Amino acid sequence: MGATGLVGREMLTVLAERGFANDEVIAAASPKSIGKTVPFADRMLTVVSVEEAIAARPRYAIFSAGAAASRQYAPLFVEAGATVIDNSSAWRKDPAIPLVVPEINIDVATNALKHSSNNAIIIANPNCSTIQMVLAISSLERDYGIRRIVVSTYQSITGTGLKAVRQLEAEESGEWKVENGEWKATNSTRSSTLHSPLSAPAYPYQIHRNLFPHGGDFLPDGYTTEEQKLVDETRKIFADPSIMVSATVARVPVVGGHSESVNVELKREYDLDEVRALIAATPGVVLQDDPSRNLYPMPITAHHKDEVFVGRLRRDPSQPCTLNLWVVADNIRKGAATNAVQIMEQLRVKC
Repeated sequence: MGATGLVGREMLTVLAERGFANDEVIAAASPKSIGKTVPFADRMLTVVSVEEAIAARPRYAIFSAGAAASRQYAPLFVEAGATVIDNSSAWRKDPAIPLVVPEINIDVATNALKHSSNNAIIIANPNCSTIQMVLAISSLERDYGIRRIVVSTYQSITGTGLKAVRQLEAEESGEWKVENGEWKATNSTRSSTLHSPLSAPAYPYQIHRNLFPHGGDFLPDGYTTEEQKLVDETRKIFADPSIMVSATVARVPVVGGHSESVNVELKREYDLDEVRALIAATPGVVLQDDPSRNLYPMPITAHHKDEVFVGRLRRDPSQPCTLNLWVVADNIRKGAATNAVQIMEQLRVKC
């Protein structure tokens, strides 16, 4: 579902890469995309309607079509016998719906599936920022316990989708700019790959050579929905509502992935070398932490990769039991497409 979007196309790529090239795969999307084609492995798939996809009674349905579509269609797929893995925010806060990072809590999904009436359920894919953060610190939560997290994110424009990428391209070309929330052509004669931008920009401000502390919608308390997701989803995935989380989200002109500065207060004192070893041994995590060689994670080196990269490990001298770390991951891969496909892989093995 959502096969023509930025994440949907990446999901097809990941499926082909991870051994599903010979499976029967159905590409579905909104009515405006029906009849279009999308690449998958060594062939092209013709996009069909949602109704046609449901009628095919697939075993799994991977959604990346937005919360409204997920609320409308996910239950219909389940009724048809398909387990839905949904990438939107529609089901994440529902206490009856598993919220899964497979390296951490796949058993929540497998147990729910085993107890389902028709061997089909809805599983929620966490927010991209949450996935990389909780995976990076999952071994610390297991061995030390976590009391408090303060996280600041530096999020790629790809988290907003193709429209945001096109805005950045238009601004970089020098032929278009955002003014009062609308496109305005400049008098530049530089060549552009984007001669006619979308009807409206993705952001109300210029993103090229800029950043702004705004991701999602503002809530009455001054935080945003993107920041609140980091709070709610972290507690749900770790099954610990007592963890205190404070988040600030910023959007930056980066395409490769999300970066996060994470300050973690543990429940007991730690040895930094032991922490380093625990993180390095976490499945799906790569430790890049050698300041003497300027080795640390960056979006440009995490791009198109499935792992979560961690570096800049150091003790917080301002209070006990606390450390800082820097976490980077490709938000379209592990932050969305890869995590969803990994959930399906694990379900096929365990169920």
